Amino acid sequence: QLQASGGGLVQAGGSLRLSCAASGRTFSSYAMGWFRQAPGKEREFVAAISWSSSSTYYADSVKGRFTISRDNARNTVYLQMNSPEPEDTAVYYCAATNSHGLGGPYDYWGQGTQVTVSS
Repeated sequence: QLQASGGGLVQAGGSLRLSCAASGRTFSSYAMGWFRQAPGKEREFVAAISWSSSSTYYADSVKGRFTISRDNARNTVYLQMNSPEPEDTAVYYCAATNSHGLGGPYDYWGQGTQVTVSS
């Protein structure tokens, strides 16, 4: 129901935009989040956005470099990655929660998209 795309190989300092398209259900009333998992590490939170886009929240490690946004008419959430660093290399996942706030729990998960940042 959640399909992430847009991953690939990018040079450090470049830019990349990830997309997460929902199907089979509308997530326009759900808060959405991006998470990532690097090899040998646990999955970690990256960014989240409220259903109305009025609130966003970022991990300290990406604040100022990544931007989360959404288009409810398209049932799609985006993660704009500017100035990525090799440490951002991971599989990125999108997720949805119908809980109040951006902390989840996140009940719906998409498959991941690989992002590799070369130095």
